[in-house]
Amino acid sequence: MPKPVVLIAEELSPATIDALGPDFDVRNVDGTDRPALLEALADANAVLIRSATKIDAEAIAAAPVLKVVARAGVGLDNVDIKTATTAGVMVVNAPTSNIISAAELTVGHILSLARRIPAAHASLAGGAWKRSSYTGTELFEKTVGIIGLGRIGALITARLQAFDVRVIAYDPYVTSARAQQLGVQLVTLDELLAQSDFVTIHMPKTPETTGMIGAEQFKIMKPTAYVVNVARGGLIDEEALHAALTAGEIAGAGLDVFTSEPPADGGTAAALLDLPNVVVTPHLGASTEEAQEKAGVSVAKSVRLALGGELVPDAVNVAGGVIDPYVRPGIPLVEKLGQIFSALARSPLTSLDVEVHGELQAYDVSVLKLAALKGVFTNIVSETVSYVNAPLLAEQRGVEVRLLVDDDSPEYRNVITLRGALSDGSQLAISGTLTGPKQVEKLVGINDYAIELPIETNHVVMLYTDRPGIVAIYGQKFGEAGINIAGMQIARQTAGGQALSVLTVDSPVPDALLDEVSTAIQADLFRQIEITES
Repeated sequence: MPKPVVLIAEELSPATIDALGPDFDVRNVDGTDRPALLEALADANAVLIRSATKIDAEAIAAAPVLKVVARAGVGLDNVDIKTATTAGVMVVNAPTSNIISAAELTVGHILSLARRIPAAHASLAGGAWKRSSYTGTELFEKTVGIIGLGRIGALITARLQAFDVRVIAYDPYVTSARAQQLGVQLVTLDELLAQSDFVTIHMPKTPETTGMIGAEQFKIMKPTAYVVNVARGGLIDEEALHAALTAGEIAGAGLDVFTSEPPADGGTAAALLDLPNVVVTPHLGASTEEAQEKAGVSVAKSVRLALGGELVPDAVNVAGGVIDPYVRPGIPLVEKLGQIFSALARSPLTSLDVEVHGELQAYDVSVLKLAALKGVFTNIVSETVSYVNAPLLAEQRGVEVRLLVDDDSPEYRNVITLRGALSDGSQLAISGTLTGPKQVEKLVGINDYAIELPIETNHVVMLYTDRPGIVAIYGQKFGEAGINIAGMQIARQTAGGQALSVLTVDSPVPDALLDEVSTAIQADLFRQIEITES
């Protein structure tokens, strides 16, 4: 029997090849040579790439027996995940391979800004000796503010504490107990900006976080403060940053990532490169030998698992592995329930029960617990969340997780409920099911409110006092703003008590409109939910 063909499309470390082992027919091709790549994909069962090789719809169509695309790194911009999923091709990456490298680069930027190292080097290399021109500042007893206290944020905290700095953090999804364990004080975003001498951001890039540090935030910061972004381009508004730097609102910035990479000539990012108080690097967060080797070895192991038919924890589009066909449709449902849970939680999660009710209890449903955690953390941490790191993310945040199963499901064949305790003492429960021959994903419960609504990309959830005219109020305001309501469910327990409305809308609702409608109906809860597809 011939060995499975594994195609290496870019230069990878010898350790990567060793991790694959002798069970595969390993071949090499230059992934940037498009005709050669397409020809080599014809009988490839797996392809290993880095950032230069583009695996798009054309490449996937040229690979009829392809089972897995493995990206030796974190980013997946060069892989058409949607087309791969449709074709049944698994996509894997190495989500934790670069976290130490990214943390160390962040500290490097902070030190470079504090001591003006790049500018002093350039001056001396140019023949000048201007010691007084490059007087810096000590980190000792300064305040460092970390926006996003995930794995990278925690690593930065540990490294900076050796400098005897005070570390504060803003992360709405981290409990005070977890922060205390790290030796960090949790504060609001405005408090962090006002108090910090150095601000570093480590958030995922979502519609909510894009441009989260802009003109308004720079005005809060000290004129002696520095800001660092080694996470995602676009988290800092580049035009506002340029204006703040040139106006002296802040002292400087360290940037490894940009909205457009490389920065386009004539653009704002390119203009930032010319400022003397800016330290820049060309997206080097993962550019260390160690990170590259970890990435290669990690995806080689994933390829072995995938071609062996086993569970692949780092799969970003399908779970993979020996999962019963009856259980598999529940995986994307539970991930979406997790995202809904996070969007509706008013405070950090402290414990989570994943309850599986109905016929599914007779099967191995352990993957559903992983799916729930992946969904819960997808839009609230800076790291790429997978089945392998989701439990670790929960452990780091002190979140206790249980999987509970029983056959009690009187209304549906199966119901899955995510029931969590929050740090403010409240509880939240989100329930969903699959219905009909097409296995339609439906939201069937929020806390004690029973609903039945297909899960779509955009929803609005409202909790308010039940009274006549509420639907007319928000219906009119959404209509005037051009927001189409595609579906709606209203639930209540008693007339005149609290009522829950869940809307399906065709497009995201602007924040200003959300605030306006929430005020108009005097809502107790008003949240927009945007489901991110895996």
